[in-house]
Amino acid sequence: MLYRAHPGSGLRRLIGDDGEPPYWAYHWAGGTVLARHILDHPETVLGKRIVDLGSGSGVVAIAAMKSGAKAVMAVDIDPNAVAVIPLNADANSVRVTAIEGGLDASMDADLILVGDLFYDEALAETVAAFLTDRLAAGVESLVGDMGRRPLPLDLLEPLAEYDVPDFGQVPLLRARVFRFVGARAG
Repeated sequence: MLYRAHPGSGLRRLIGDDGEPPYWAYHWAGGTVLARHILDHPETVLGKRIVDLGSGSGVVAIAAMKSGAKAVMAVDIDPNAVAVIPLNADANSVRVTAIEGGLDASMDADLILVGDLFYDEALAETVAAFLTDRLAAGVESLVGDMGRRPLPLDLLEPLAEYDVPDFGQVPLLRARVFRFVGARAG
């Protein structure tokens, strides 16, 4: 169970009648594909300290905890997302630490999970640089995305594909899980 946007969700009280529900209130394909992969392959997170960047509603963080992660820190820049993550975690009988913030190299993690953060050129460059720095420090990252530009495919190794909804839309879209490998020597 997750709190998300629907006619009876009450999100209008946060955004007013003219606004669109916030991005975190929907299931984006990259987060959904990461969650599906983690649930299908719990060994990916088992016993690890996880950071879920751009956590949104917390679906990836919740999947990681349900799959045996030692601890999960869900990070998002939206204070409303940070408020809803613990509610969603509680509704799924897991504990997730929600943090309002951005990319922070001091976050203690064995694995970083990134769903749908490569949708804007500047953000994609910033996230890729951060993941490159973390990889150099020995921290692996998994990325979920449906292939939006400017996804840096040259820095990624495909691991799995799933058909998933994006923003709850049907038909389903093909989305992939990647391992972040950074720039290859050559």
